[in-house]
Amino acid sequence: MCTMNTASITLISWNVNGIRATIKKGDFQKFIQKYNPDILCLQETKAEQGQAAIDLPQYEEYWNSSSTKKGYSGTAIFTKIKPLSIQLDILSGKPLEKKLHDEQGRDAALEGRVVTLEFEKYFVVTVYTPNSKDDLSRLTFRHKQWDPTFLEHVKFLEKKKPVIFCGDLNVAHQEIDLARPKENIGACGFTDEEREGLNNYIDAGFVDTFRLFHKDEKDHYTWWSMRSNARPRNIGWRIDYVMASKILKTKIEDAFILSDVFGSDHCPVGIKIKI
Repeated sequence: MCTMNTASITLISWNVNGIRATIKKGDFQKFIQKYNPDILCLQETKAEQGQAAIDLPQYEEYWNSSSTKKGYSGTAIFTKIKPLSIQLDILSGKPLEKKLHDEQGRDAALEGRVVTLEFEKYFVVTVYTPNSKDDLSRLTFRHKQWDPTFLEHVKFLEKKKPVIFCGDLNVAHQEIDLARPKENIGACGFTDEEREGLNNYIDAGFVDTFRLFHKDEKDHYTWWSMRSNARPRNIGWRIDYVMASKILKTKIEDAFILSDVFGSDHCPVGIKIKI
């Protein structure tokens, strides 16, 4: 286990859409072998620690799995750098002050959606933001409860040291972030409410790291529907992000999307950052 004494590290985030299936297909192993990130943040693991056949002694693993529905949601962080502290769910350092219940009474705080690790110079948070659903049945919950509470969480952490949070935020921020914006205005993942939630992160001082290096570039996506041969045609959405406290902006050396990585309907995203 290493300490933070190297010049820079690579952090990658990936919604694996079921880590057991990704491992069974061999895609997870190929990804680790090729990219070998220092910190790997996962979403939608759909498993508990020990259920997936992983043999990666170079990493410490921290899992947060749904306690209400097995094989659903779930997040994890694999790290070569030993953390100073570990926090599951939100808010860090104090009990939940808000009940994260949606309209159906489901408690998102029990769905394994957040892992926070504290390192020497910053926090790393992996997050799997609730999907608003095609019928928008979870949109009000997402807009009024989840997004404000998660923002409160990362701002609370930021009082102590800078924050990097990453994962599937389930929203395309701007028209440039999806292949067919006009047809999807008001649809799940591109509603005004969801986009406002991401705007609020940016207004609070968090930076969309990918746009630091690819400001106005089109056709960069991280998720493709499994229908209609969308991925080969690159009919996609950019809904996976690495966001960082503004104070870290000058330390970020690169931000990237690994669209050549298969095994999920999402591809990994990441940054290289000086430490």
